Amino acid sequence: MTMLEITDFGKRFTIHHLGKTMPATEHINFSLEAGEFIGIVGKSGSGKSTILKSIYRSYLPDTGKILYDSARFGLVDLATISEREMLYLRKYEIGYVSQFLNVMPRTTCRQLVINALLEMGETEEVALIEAEKALAHFEMNPKLWDSYPNTFSGGEKLRLNIAMATVKKPRLLLLDEPTASLDQQSKVRVREMIEKLKNKGTTLVGIFHDIEFMEGLCDKVFDMQTRELTLAKETVTHES
Repeated sequence: MTMLEITDFGKRFTIHHLGKTMPATEHINFSLEAGEFIGIVGKSGSGKSTILKSIYRSYLPDTGKILYDSARFGLVDLATISEREMLYLRKYEIGYVSQFLNVMPRTTCRQLVINALLEMGETEEVALIEAEKALAHFEMNPKLWDSYPNTFSGGEKLRLNIAMATVKKPRLLLLDEPTASLDQQSKVRVREMIEKLKNKGTTLVGIFHDIEFMEGLCDKVFDMQTRELTLAKETVTHES
């Protein structure tokens, strides 16, 4: 079953003070089946993050379709569905992990992960247990669990971001450089969680600078330079 299909995707950005419109990327076509993991590779500025943000509807594409097979709504175009439907999908079906953390400043680390689970309908008791498991898995120091994330280092914020997204076990998970500021041990923890989610049926789209991290994880690789989709064993090694 095809979970996600992108056809003739294109996105432009307007620089208003210069009166210019710049293309971010165009003519993007790929699809993936339920439970597959596709890695997107390409040079900086090639539009990799633009694709992920458009799937999550942070951006609206200028051309093309982003077809997603939703458990709630059936086959929908993420570029045209209503804001109410998109908010539902973000809450229950589609997760997004970026290099940056954007949360309420007066909510503790532990409560942020608990809130992610409460949104899914879990009880307070279950949410607390699962939140602490997730924080422990990503080796967040227990001394930080009841601290505010605006005091955290970049790596700590990223691990919290990953914990908040993965604890919900989304149907589709978007990973935008999820290991960018992590040490090797933390990268291993992220890989373990990705493998666990994938084994349980989560469909994933990811961007990684670390090509070695992708080996053995991705089923397919989309190359922004060639616009080709290949099996992971045929992965190219362009700068990403």
